[in-house]
Amino acid sequence: MRAWWVHEPGPIATGPLVWGERPDPEPGRQELLINVRTSGVCRTDLHLAEGDLEPRMPDVVPGHEVVGIVIDTGKGCTRFQPGDRVGVAWLGGTCGTCQYCQRGEENLCLSPTFTGWDRDGGYAEKLTVSEDFAYAIPEQFPDEQAAPLLCSGIIGYRALKRAAVPPGGLLGIYGFGGSAHLTAQMARHQGASVCVMTRSESARSLARELGAVFVGDSYDSPPDPLDSAILFAPVGDLVPVALRALGRGGTLAIAGIHLSDIPSLNYSADLFYERQLRSVTANTRSDGEEFWSLAAEIPLTPTTTAYPLAEADRALRDLAGDRITGSAVLKA
Repeated sequence: MRAWWVHEPGPIATGPLVWGERPDPEPGRQELLINVRTSGVCRTDLHLAEGDLEPRMPDVVPGHEVVGIVIDTGKGCTRFQPGDRVGVAWLGGTCGTCQYCQRGEENLCLSPTFTGWDRDGGYAEKLTVSEDFAYAIPEQFPDEQAAPLLCSGIIGYRALKRAAVPPGGLLGIYGFGGSAHLTAQMARHQGASVCVMTRSESARSLARELGAVFVGDSYDSPPDPLDSAILFAPVGDLVPVALRALGRGGTLAIAGIHLSDIPSLNYSADLFYERQLRSVTANTRSDGEEFWSLAAEIPLTPTTTAYPLAEADRALRDLAGDRITGSAVLKA
């Protein structure tokens, strides 16, 4: 099969991804073999290629927003069969036995595996996935629309929960890429008003189209104190900016897996009056199932830009250069 892999991480302009032939994977026990039709392009893939996230296996294939068709099953599979359309997301496996798994917080598992980090992902023509960690995708979502929902959508949903937006509250969103433009739709569906602060003019235009009540640059102040905020941009300098935009009792959730260093905080200016700072770590499968129900109910409308699979390196360069509005996807 044809695939991309990270041979030696480095700046995306130096070509850290390699395009070539790989052996077809074979499904193990309770695994599905999937023919990839579409794979989303996530900023986490860029972090992996550039070395912000150190690869956990040599020559790993990135990609964790995968839509494909089951073409074979390993022993013990009961949920899916050949011909079924399934989705493959970031969380690829958990131990099931640690204290976090036992209390329903598998996103905090002590021994997790992640698609496109610990095991090969979707920048390829085929991949395998544990059947227990695959998703059935609602029929109303075409492949290109469904792919970004498998990470950008699910993580956005988790971040929205962590941000604890009160009913009818005012939510601030910092950065407005693949996950943020979906989260804004979810927040508005739940009755919140949304302010968007982002550096990209095309992203600001999309935010206005999606009904944001205020749109500004990354460091602009919203017109009113925020009840909650979510930081999607991987920029630590924005943490005190977002905290100071919160009203009393407000919550800031940081949605990314990677963040540049946070400058020192001033307790009185940034945290007093019970403002809270929370991180977001992966998601549980329950989050994923809840999200798919909500996505179908709204229904969510991802804004996508499609690239051929053979041009994944160009897609990541465009992502790094803020030349993508919404989400990029690779089509096999």
